[in-house]
Amino acid sequence: MRLFTTAASLLLLSLMTVLPVAAHANASQAEELARLETSGLKSAGAKRLTSFVSAPKGAQGAVKFSKAWLDSQPKASGSSEWRCLAEALYFEARGETVKGQFAVAEVIKNRVKSGRFPGSFCGVINQGTGKKYQCQFTYTCDGHKEVIAEPLAFARVAKVAQYTLDGKVPPLTDGATHYHTTAVRPRWSQVYTRTTRIGVHLFYRHTWRSASN
Repeated sequence: MRLFTTAASLLLLSLMTVLPVAAHANASQAEELARLETSGLKSAGAKRLTSFVSAPKGAQGAVKFSKAWLDSQPKASGSSEWRCLAEALYFEARGETVKGQFAVAEVIKNRVKSGRFPGSFCGVINQGTGKKYQCQFTYTCDGHKEVIAEPLAFARVAKVAQYTLDGKVPPLTDGATHYHTTAVRPRWSQVYTRTTRIGVHLFYRHTWRSASN
């Protein structure tokens, strides 16, 4: 029993001796790590540090289909392609929902990409212009002067056009290349594949067959 007591006393004494040293060592290491971290943060600069905690640009620019969101976006401006698309949206879809406007813009973009229509936005939009009521977009060949009388409506569709050209909009129409309002029923709608309805517009994908078929 006395041997056990002596051994226990020696163990306790050794712990009393070692623990303060270890604690001191850990404190010194912590101070050194803190010093290095502070030095690193200072060298990174305030601008870079802000980027670490800021939301990614993609998240900030995520499209929302509302007039309030459009109104909060910067004023749009751009090339002749942007102007053609903005005007087409104004005359074709300014009375639609914001999502419907994006969908109409997507149809025009799908035509540009298809290889079966002119290869530019202006080319697609003005295809057939000059032949009354034989154009692709009626406002370009109905004989009426094109007047933008609603500045706010144009400012909104101009932003829709900008986002579409920048490729920042998720797909909405499943590859549609045609659309019409619910007020009409063109003959081609009976043979094309209907993909979706958004607002007062119905969207279709052309059932083209390749030469190999």
